[in-house]
Amino acid sequence: MKTEFTAEQLENPKIARANEILRSCVHCGFCTATCPTYQVLGDELDSPRGRIYLIKDMLENDRVPDAKTVKHIDRCLSCLACMTTCPSGVHYMHLVDQAREYIEERYKRPLGDRALRWILARILPYPMRFRVALLGAKIGRPFARLMPDARLRAMLEMAPKQVPPVSRNDDPQSFAPQGARKKRVALMTGCAQRALNTDINDATIRLLTRLGCEVVVAEGAGCCGALTHHMGKTDESHATAAKNIKAWAREMDGAGLDAIVINTSGCGTTVKDYGHMFRHESLAADSARVSAIAMDVSEILMQLDLPQGEDKDMVIAYHAACSLQHGQKIKTYPKDLLKRAGFAVVEPADSHLCCGSAGTYNLMQPEISKQLKARKVRTLEAKNPDVIAAGNIGCMMQIGSGTGIPVVHTVELLDWATGGPKPPAMTRAAQGMTGVPILR
Repeated sequence: MKTEFTAEQLENPKIARANEILRSCVHCGFCTATCPTYQVLGDELDSPRGRIYLIKDMLENDRVPDAKTVKHIDRCLSCLACMTTCPSGVHYMHLVDQAREYIEERYKRPLGDRALRWILARILPYPMRFRVALLGAKIGRPFARLMPDARLRAMLEMAPKQVPPVSRNDDPQSFAPQGARKKRVALMTGCAQRALNTDINDATIRLLTRLGCEVVVAEGAGCCGALTHHMGKTDESHATAAKNIKAWAREMDGAGLDAIVINTSGCGTTVKDYGHMFRHESLAADSARVSAIAMDVSEILMQLDLPQGEDKDMVIAYHAACSLQHGQKIKTYPKDLLKRAGFAVVEPADSHLCCGSAGTYNLMQPEISKQLKARKVRTLEAKNPDVIAAGNIGCMMQIGSGTGIPVVHTVELLDWATGGPKPPAMTRAAQGMTGVPILR
């Protein structure tokens, strides 16, 4: 793609990076075939190629974003399926993230939009605030239908019937391995996941220690910053990410780390990009070190001696989270591990397409999100599985709200197969307690 940035504009490292990405696009349109929003809406401007044109025009002309451009950028899921499809290697993720930052700095949103985004940024990354908000939403849930704004209805509808108790395993500490130590790893405990489902981190710790890892929850580590990063709130996201970088760098410089293990793939994609995010800042060296050893939990498990399990006579439908298959290019490891543990694994049709969760997308774009959820649930249920497995809390919650089939994290199944407890969501399903599976 031809660009016309001035020499003065290109002195800005961000514009130089955008120019590099834009020039790699050859207008082929392959991305439209795998873009969920283009498939749902049928608008060229709701495809990656269309958004690239909008971003190019906005950045080249250094103009204040207009409502039309903002609408189509906001509708992007950041599922990154376009990056998997693109034959030219266009790094759409860095481009759309920059566009969102540009919009956040220069566009004044309507009051309702500003208020919603402020609330989400001030609550979701903080587990205790989120817990309190969930309790409040639980009270308001019966009145969700009365809310005039679909986004407010979506926020109330996501409230659980019960909020799980705090897990003390998420506190800063170290868990000793069973037997000889093979690796020393830091576990990222996250933020929203700690409020919504404490079973995932608990299962991860049990599984990793059982397989010979010392597991450290580092003092000072918390939210990865993805939520505010994808809102374009760069100062907030970098402040949050910097805490993680410093916390993990201390561990690396202390007793050492073989890996930083992440069991929420949306967070993993962001942490692995810390090196890029901080490349021009004082934390550049440490951020690069952190990104270099950041691993999805499935990656570290492939390096450990997961026992070969007997046939469980159980069919698992594996949902590939976009942030894992497209963002991190991890496609086979979770399935390989489940098969090794003794489960039969099936995949739904169009497994490359997003379920519509996408961080806070299901709250900010609920109508599009519901269409994507309905399609994903249909394709999963068509496989008649006993259980649905996924590697991302957002996907689990999204899919679980649309099916009675238990939805669990891949790690929970692997923990169960190697001596841990049966995933609670499966127990609830067996007792006839259907609904969002991550709730207690």
